[in-house]
Amino acid sequence: MTQIRPATPADVPQMLAFVRELATFERAPDAVLATEPMLEAALFGARPAAEAVIAENASGTALGFALFFQNFSTWTGLPGMYLEDLYVTPSARGAGVGTALLRHLAGIAVDRGYGRFEWSVLDWNQPAIDLYRAMGAEPMDEWTVQRVTGEALARLAGR
Repeated sequence: MTQIRPATPADVPQMLAFVRELATFERAPDAVLATEPMLEAALFGARPAAEAVIAENASGTALGFALFFQNFSTWTGLPGMYLEDLYVTPSARGAGVGTALLRHLAGIAVDRGYGRFEWSVLDWNQPAIDLYRAMGAEPMDEWTVQRVTGEALARLAGR
């Protein structure tokens, strides 16, 4: 049985290991710049930027995690939840861990009165897409993600 609990500072090393595994799965193993101190500050510092939950088996072994944060929709006039990362270790895939994490997060969103629960998925990750469709998620086909980072971000800021 999968148990889900809020992450603690002691979970930071495991979460960063999961982030690195996720980056490898997503074909970008060298893209992770985050460090344990950065992740700890982002989740547990004076102004937390995000929250995380850990999925464990009955013996307390971490099987995966989800990291999420609040966003806001001017159209609904309500806050929402954005799922930044959901990762399940390969040995636990197919056992309902991902479903349990998504259901848990949906419960948080409902309990907090959020109007939306959103995330992105790589277009080649068909097993994840199939899971999301089975759970009622709808693709936002007319929308594309835009991103500015690094030097382009500094230029845009005029710096």
